[in-house]
Amino acid sequence: MARTFHRRRTLRAVALLAAGSVLLGGCSITGDVSSWFGDGSGPPKVEEDFPYTKEGRIFQDTGQDARMRFSINGLERTPDYTVMYYDVEYIDDIRGGNRNLAMPDTLVDPITGRVYREYLDEEGLKYGSVSPGPKGLYPVFDGVANEYRRYFPPIPEEVKQVTFVGSGLGAMTGIPIQDVDKERPDPEDPNGKDHLTPSDPPPAGENLTFENRRPDDDAVADQGAVESFVDSEIASTTRDGDKETIALHSDVMFDFDKSDLTDEAEEVVRQAAASLANNVDPDDREITVIGHTDGIGTHDYNDKLSLRRAENVRKLLREEIGSGYTYKVEGHGKREPIAREGGPDDEQARARNRRVEFSYKVDRSTDPVEDEADDDGLGVAERSVGWPAPFTDDNGAVAATAEKDGVQLDVYPLRRDGAYVIGTVELTNTTREPVSPDMGGADAVQAGGPEKFSKGTLGGFQLVDPETKLVRYVAQMNFGDDKYSGFAEDVHELQPGKPYELVAVFPAPPESVEELTLRAGPFGELPEIPIEQR
Repeated sequence: MARTFHRRRTLRAVALLAAGSVLLGGCSITGDVSSWFGDGSGPPKVEEDFPYTKEGRIFQDTGQDARMRFSINGLERTPDYTVMYYDVEYIDDIRGGNRNLAMPDTLVDPITGRVYREYLDEEGLKYGSVSPGPKGLYPVFDGVANEYRRYFPPIPEEVKQVTFVGSGLGAMTGIPIQDVDKERPDPEDPNGKDHLTPSDPPPAGENLTFENRRPDDDAVADQGAVESFVDSEIASTTRDGDKETIALHSDVMFDFDKSDLTDEAEEVVRQAAASLANNVDPDDREITVIGHTDGIGTHDYNDKLSLRRAENVRKLLREEIGSGYTYKVEGHGKREPIAREGGPDDEQARARNRRVEFSYKVDRSTDPVEDEADDDGLGVAERSVGWPAPFTDDNGAVAATAEKDGVQLDVYPLRRDGAYVIGTVELTNTTREPVSPDMGGADAVQAGGPEKFSKGTLGGFQLVDPETKLVRYVAQMNFGDDKYSGFAEDVHELQPGKPYELVAVFPAPPESVEELTLRAGPFGELPEIPIEQR
């Protein structure tokens, strides 16, 4: 989180900025699109065109939601780290101590879904550019760029581009990684410490620079994977890095309190088997079949019921795909609900929790993959992974608009980026007073929806395919040990007349899908949101 301290003066203003804010953004295509993507026979040519710059308004805890300019000047992979060099410049005046309310700075490989965050010390302070002021504050003058560097874990060599998110302005796609033997020298004679008061700005044309601190033995960085969720009436699929789980809804498979398969179950398992055959990693052919129940009944009874159901499903699955796999069977009873029971949607939540899952490893290749249309498979298990999107700072033309309680929602075209689509929206307070918009909370979540994928102020947003009725939820970043972060910006108090750009990231549909319906929480359903095709 970034904090700023500012005292305004007549001719030139100064602030103190904590931890170096980073702005990100939506995206105009840099260079010729056809040459960027090559001839289609292999990966697109990665062209470096630094700096990559984005301007926009960020949320701050004081309500002084300033416009900032953020430029990535380099992203270099050394043997030890990935180092990002960037400039931040305030465009609007601000006063006093301010804290940026954006998500932490994050690099994402959009093909594999790997996620990397900055190195922090034991006190939670970032490595790289060192604050010369009190309480981790950095001096910031109007019209003066601050130069920063930050350290991330080393990103695998096969990854050539990443998407950057992290200071409240969306997603900067297509940032190329440069391979170097060693990082750039530290700044010579850093001047940040010499300009800590409003009366002492740097000379015209001079940027502020700071001492550098490299990660030491205490450095820790979160690493994880994007976890996505696609749902239908008969099944859902969760992807978490190289692990995929297909959940068949038990109400389709079994009669109440029974473990014998229904007549419909054979067809459902046949569809699941077709998807498994396409998706299972050929080098790791273990499939775990797990039964789950709702929360009614004792643990002992539900454990036994869930195990019997899982065993019967395993038998049918083996008949469909054969003995060339290793099968494990588990019954977890009511211990792992994915929807919260006991609320107004209790019936739907309990139905969601009654399920049989197939869990297995998928091939987490760095090459894109597009499943061929297969009427025999489960639609929720289709995989669609394209190349990373090129950088752009242009969101395109507004595709849909809605209004509620003085807040206007503008929706821009969806944008494919690897295995995901980026949804970009803009919220504008049309009243004369600050507004904390009611994004719907639990009321905006679909009845019985998965709790983990419904959190956050944009948790009520989903993408729906109008033909297949498949529902795509906002993705989550899973850092392990039950530590999750929504792959969407949070909404805070909106200042009068000011637009705020926000993004939410979803699992991508097949390339053949050209438009989707956006369920926009309290703003209702907005149909025919186009998907930019590469």
